[in-house]
Amino acid sequence: MTQPMIHSDSDADGVCLRISGEMLTQSLDTVEQAFHAVQPQGGNITFDLSKVEALDTGGAWLIADLARRSRKLGAEIRFEGLSPAQSALLGTVAENIPDEPGTEVQPRSFVDWVAAVGERTAGAWKDTLSMLGFLGLTLHRLARTIVMPWRLRQAALVSQMEEVGLKAIPIVALMGFLIGVVLAFQGATQLKQFGAEIFVVELISISVLRELGILLTAIIVAGRSGSAFTASIGSMKVQEEIDAMRTLGLDPIEVLVIPRVVALLIMLPILGFVADMAALIGGGLMSWIDLDISPGMFVTRLKEGTGIWHFAIGMIKAPFFAVVIGVIACWQAMQVKGSAQSVGQRTTASVVQSIFMVIALDALFSIFFATLEI
Repeated sequence: MTQPMIHSDSDADGVCLRISGEMLTQSLDTVEQAFHAVQPQGGNITFDLSKVEALDTGGAWLIADLARRSRKLGAEIRFEGLSPAQSALLGTVAENIPDEPGTEVQPRSFVDWVAAVGERTAGAWKDTLSMLGFLGLTLHRLARTIVMPWRLRQAALVSQMEEVGLKAIPIVALMGFLIGVVLAFQGATQLKQFGAEIFVVELISISVLRELGILLTAIIVAGRSGSAFTASIGSMKVQEEIDAMRTLGLDPIEVLVIPRVVALLIMLPILGFVADMAALIGGGLMSWIDLDISPGMFVTRLKEGTGIWHFAIGMIKAPFFAVVIGVIACWQAMQVKGSAQSVGQRTTASVVQSIFMVIALDALFSIFFATLEI
C-alpha cells in the first residue's frame, strides 16, 4: 500500500497542492493532521490528483473539506488529474458536507427536562386521541360490514386468516404445551410439601383456561401478526400506495384494516382454544410422569374441579384482545412517515403498545370478574 502524501508548491498563479498515494480511510492517519494544518488563503488553489492511486469516501472527505475551507476565504478552486469516478465521488461528498460544524450539546438543565416531559405528555395525549378516533372509524366500518357483508373482501379475509391463524398454530401449540409442563412441574414441587399433589390438576386447568392460555396467545399474536400488519401497511404508506387507493376512491380502512381485524376476531379464539388444549395435554403428561396421576384421573379431576365458566372467561377476552391488537397495529402503520426507518420504529412501537394494552385489559377483566364473583 502506498502511503498518501500532500505537497504544496507556490507560484505566481497561486498554490498547487499535489496529493499522491492511496487516499483510503485506513491510511489517512498519516496525512489527516497535514490536511487540517493547511491554512487556506485567497487566490487560486489547484488540487493535483493525477498521482492519487486510490480514493474512497474518507479520502474524498479530507480533500472536499479543505476545498470548502478555502472557498470560504474567497479562493478559486480547481482540480486536475481527476478520473470520472473520482470526480463523481468528490462531488457527492462535497454536497453532503455541512456548511457549519456541529455544536456540542450542552448539558440539559432541570427546566429543559421538565419541558421535555411536558412535550412528551402532550404528544402522548394527541396520540391517544388519534388512536381513539381510529378505533371509532374502524368500529364504524366494521358495523357497516356486518350490515352489508358483501362489502367485505373475502379473498383478503381468507388470506389474513391463513397468515394470522393457520400458520400460527404450531408456535401457539408448542407454547401452550410448554406452559402446561412448567405449571405441572412447579406446582408439583410446591404441593408435595403439603401432600396435596392431586390439586395440581386444578392449578393447571384454572390458570390456563382462565388466564394464561388466551393471554400468552394474544402476546404471541401481537408480536407475530401485529408487527406484520404494521410493517406491510407501513411499507404501502411509504410507497404512497394508500394515497393511490384514496385517489381511486377506495377506503383504506375497508380495504386494509377490516380484513385484518375480522381475521383476528375469528382466529384468536381458535388459537386460544388450541393453546388451552395443548397446555392441558402438557400438564397432564407431566403430572403422569412426575406425580403418577394417570390420564383418567387427570380428566376426572378436570371435570369435577373446573367449571365451564373458567373456559368461557378466557374466550370472552379473546375478541377484545383481537380488536386491541388489530387497531393498534394498523393505527401505527398509518402514522408511518416516508422512510424505512419510520417503518421499523412504528413496528416496534406497535408490538410494545399491543402487548402492554393486552396485559392491562386482562387486568381490568380480572378485576371485573372478581367483582362479579365469577
